[in-house]
Amino acid sequence: MSIEKVNIEQKFSLFNDIWNPRIVGELNGQYVKLGRFKGDFIWHKHDNEDEMFLVTKGSFKMELRDKTLMINEGDFIIIPKGVEHRPVAETEAEVMLFEPATTLNTGDKRDALTKDKLERI
Repeated sequence: MSIEKVNIEQKFSLFNDIWNPRIVGELNGQYVKLGRFKGDFIWHKHDNEDEMFLVTKGSFKMELRDKTLMINEGDFIIIPKGVEHRPVAETEAEVMLFEPATTLNTGDKRDALTKDKLERI
């Protein structure tokens, strides 16, 4: 097994599409993903998985049913399993996600934004 460092900026340079996260690492059954957010995602929840969102560039709003939190560059938020949420980004944000490998990006919903198989970069 070869151990290599990962440069986040270089990995983000490999793709430009939004709401289509890429896998950049894996540890203990968790994927480390990078994604670009812009516009409104869908309301959804994950019944069995917690998710962590870390903003590496820009900002986005995490809408919850009872409040909205602004997540700025350098901030992270953990969404516990079972909590409905919706990311919304007025301008493009670069986000690192930590979540179990079983996590479907749209959780309990399926629509055009659902990604069944993620690319590794």
